[in-house]
Amino acid sequence: MPELPEVETIRRQLESLLTGKTIHGVSIPDPSVTAPLPPRAFGRRLRGKKIKALSRRGKYLRLELDGGGMLVIHLRMTGVLTFARKYDKISERRHLRLVIDFGGGGALFFRDQRRFGTAAILEPEEIKPFFDRLGLEPLERSFSPDILAKLLASRKRPLKSFLIDQSMIAGIGNIYADEALFRARIHPLRPAGSLSTAEVRRLNRAIKATLAEAISLAGSSIDTYRDARGRRGRFQEVFRIHRRAGEPCPGCGGTVRKIKVGGRGTYFCPACQK
Repeated sequence: MPELPEVETIRRQLESLLTGKTIHGVSIPDPSVTAPLPPRAFGRRLRGKKIKALSRRGKYLRLELDGGGMLVIHLRMTGVLTFARKYDKISERRHLRLVIDFGGGGALFFRDQRRFGTAAILEPEEIKPFFDRLGLEPLERSFSPDILAKLLASRKRPLKSFLIDQSMIAGIGNIYADEALFRARIHPLRPAGSLSTAEVRRLNRAIKATLAEAISLAGSSIDTYRDARGRRGRFQEVFRIHRRAGEPCPGCGGTVRKIKVGGRGTYFCPACQK
């Protein structure tokens, strides 16, 4: 599933390509992507709009429109968002759900094998309530050890479940929770509120470092994820713990284990993460 690093990679790649461009046409081969808004109404509300800026909130890509509205795209599990200078450069129509055409300025193609991804148009007054339900942005300066400690305080659920709760911290999913916990040397089943001050500091540093490294490598391509240029990410090539069950731990040489936490496959080292 595309998480914060993947969406941020796409945002950075598309920013210079789309900012200032006007939407000339909208094609919606799969009407479910815009539900509950009908495709015809969706296209009517986008045509003629200019892209003022691109931003990200958690796992959401946000295309800010002139007039104050916003096009919000969530890739969910298998969504792929790619840009092509020529409309016919990407002729493959399999899993195609949405095309946003910028005329001579190229087109944005949204493909989604499992069809869980969404595209929504928010009016100015809808934007703040929509995103207020998300937690803190982990790469912002304000995400400090003290703030993290306050979030964790008195919470009894497993730390892994806490980290992937989007109402607590926005953008962290299964991959980066595992990698951050390994860097911080903290067991994924530890009660979230049981961390010491030193452990909270280690976790805060580990979250920021893991996400920053993943962004520098254009995210992780395990299954379907591709960046806006259609290329694979490279962070999966340097996974320390995720998807390495049965392999030697890079820290101590012990055996990496896999368990379920909140229904999610979770990887850890029993020796390094006691």
